[in-house]
Amino acid sequence: MKNLKKTLALLLALAMVLVFAACGADEPAPTESETPGTAPASEGPEAEPVELVVFAAASMEETLTEIQGMYASAAPNVTLVFNFDSSGTLKTQIQEGADCDVFISAGQKQMDQLDIEADPSVNTEGLDFVLAGSRLDLLENRVTLCVPEGNPKGIENFDQLAELLAAGGVFMCMGNSDVPVGQYTQKILAYYGLDEAALANAGEITYGTNVKEVATQIKEGSVDCGVIYCTDAFSEGLEIADYATAEMCGQVIYPAAVLKTSAHQAEAQAFLDYLSTPEAMEVFESVGFAPVA
Repeated sequence: MKNLKKTLALLLALAMVLVFAACGADEPAPTESETPGTAPASEGPEAEPVELVVFAAASMEETLTEIQGMYASAAPNVTLVFNFDSSGTLKTQIQEGADCDVFISAGQKQMDQLDIEADPSVNTEGLDFVLAGSRLDLLENRVTLCVPEGNPKGIENFDQLAELLAAGGVFMCMGNSDVPVGQYTQKILAYYGLDEAALANAGEITYGTNVKEVATQIKEGSVDCGVIYCTDAFSEGLEIADYATAEMCGQVIYPAAVLKTSAHQAEAQAFLDYLSTPEAMEVFESVGFAPVA
């Protein structure tokens, strides 16, 4: 009897071992992503949609509009909204609280007026809108003397224009004094020793509120000539009579920066970085812009 009980106990223990082994065989082996102590792997969430507001000089409208389509592929979650106008107008809008993530100016002065790190003699109001470390000199443009189709006055260069303005009998369009292209033109007039106010009073100079308005007056033939950027001459199909030298008006540098007031500083910086890539620079160079040397 004792031996029978012992035998039955052994058989029962063996049966339990076989049952547990069978149950274990039915359990699927843990995958690499489900090893003990780790959560199952999952794909990361898509990037949140972001709207970036870009204030840019009017002379960049064609190129940035083209780059907008390219950037939709590079950053599909980002929607670019542009505001194109004279740099002076854009600066004032920013100062007055307009929503803006990236500012691209056609002149250093307008950017300096918003940059606390700029010379106080330029940033006279102590404005602090530029995000530290984001500012860069993005592009260089050229100031040109352009004439309407057929060039009725036969204007060939700046030297000749200066003589015609001094003698009277020519009608020129230039940008307002708060517009970078107007400021460059003022330097050219000063280079030739011409009195802008006297010429304007004599009816030899008219003005445009931005470079696009100047280009339109030249294209329509309402003036004998005008001073605009080579990029605008290209986009409007205008004839370039002459190029201003650095001695006449200095370099034409377009600074760009992310603004401190931006709610999307990382995305704004990423877009600014993209503008310096070879693919974006190819678009800029196709209309006459150049990287800053």
